[in-house]
Amino acid sequence: MSIPARTLSDGYQIPALGFGTYPLVGDDGYRAVRTALDAGYRLLDSAVNYENEGIVGKAARDFLTESGLDRDALTIQTKLPGRHHDYERALASIEESLARLGLDRIDVMMIHWPNPMVGKHTDAWRALVEAQRRGLVRSVGVSNFTPALLDQIVADSGVTPVVNQVEMHPWFNQAALRDSHARLGIVTEAWSPLGKRKAPFDEQPVTAAAEAHGVTPAQVVLRWHLQLESLPLPKSATPARQAANLDVFDFELTPDEVAAITAMTRDDGRLFDGDPDTHQEM
Repeated sequence: MSIPARTLSDGYQIPALGFGTYPLVGDDGYRAVRTALDAGYRLLDSAVNYENEGIVGKAARDFLTESGLDRDALTIQTKLPGRHHDYERALASIEESLARLGLDRIDVMMIHWPNPMVGKHTDAWRALVEAQRRGLVRSVGVSNFTPALLDQIVADSGVTPVVNQVEMHPWFNQAALRDSHARLGIVTEAWSPLGKRKAPFDEQPVTAAAEAHGVTPAQVVLRWHLQLESLPLPKSATPARQAANLDVFDFELTPDEVAAITAMTRDDGRLFDGDPDTHQEM
C-alpha cells in the first residue's frame, strides 16, 4: 500500500502515517513490527525507554534484505530519554541508539520529554543538532514540548524541530499547540492517536462518520488526524488491525464530520497525568 509523504521543514520526506512500537518487545514484538512492514508501514517509531530499538532495527534490516528495498524506503525514529539530557551524555546516547538499531543512521531523533524542572532540555537539543551535523541522524525533533518550550530551544540554538510528537486524539485535540506548530513549520505527530483505553469508538460523531463512509470507527479517527494535518502513529500487534489502520487514504471526511469529532475535546481529555510542564521522565 502506498502512503502519501509529508515534507518536513528540512526537506526530508516521511510517510504521512507511521507505526508506533510501544510496548512491543522480544520475539512477539519483532513479529509485530515485521507484519506491520509487510502490510506497508514505512515509518517505525521507537524510543530508548521502549527498550525495543534492537528488535525494531532487526525487523527493519531483515525486511530491507528480504524485500530488496533501499534503506531510504524506511523512516526510523527514536527518542532520547530524560536521564540523558546532559550534552555529552546525549551524544553518547544517540550513538548507543544507532548501535542498537544496527542501521547507518537514525532518520528522526527526538527528545522524548522536555523535563523542564530539570532544565537541561536546551543542552539535549544542542546535542541533537550536533548529532545531525555529524551525520548520525537525518532530522531532529522533539516530543511532548509545549509552545513555550519550543520557543526556548529555537531561541537557544537557532534550529527549529521538524516534528513534535505529542498526545493527540479526539478527547485531546491540541488545537493551540497545532497552531504553534503551523507558525513554526513543525509537523505534529500523534502518539496514542486512537485514545487507547478511552478510544471514542462508540461516540456519535465517530459512529455516524463510520456508517456514512463504510469504514470502522478507528479508520474514521485516523482519517480525522490526517485531515487536521496530524501524523498518527497507531500501534497494533494484530495483522488485520495493522492493515485496517493503514487503509485510510481512499475516503475523506466532510468538513462537518471533522468539526464534530474535533469538538469532542475536553479539559480532562489527557490519558494520564502527562503535562509536559510537570511530568518527569527518566
